[in-house]
Amino acid sequence: MTPMVQEKIALLRQKAIDGTLTVEETKEAVILLREGRMGAAIASDKARSKVAKKVVLSADDLLSELGEI
Repeated sequence: MTPMVQEKIALLRQKAIDGTLTVEETKEAVILLREGRMGAAIASDKARSKVAKKVVLSADDLLSELGEI
């Protein structure tokens, strides 16, 4: 999330606490929060796939380790 989006969410959160949040602002808050979660999920999936590729050994490597035992 950009600093501008974070600031907007903080403003909307404060309005909700104060009881002055309108229906339109509520919709805007939901949209902003969903975008942030979707972006985080995509980034997380990409990070996990990179780690998994580094950790997984090939079948040849696994079989060669058996010969060393």
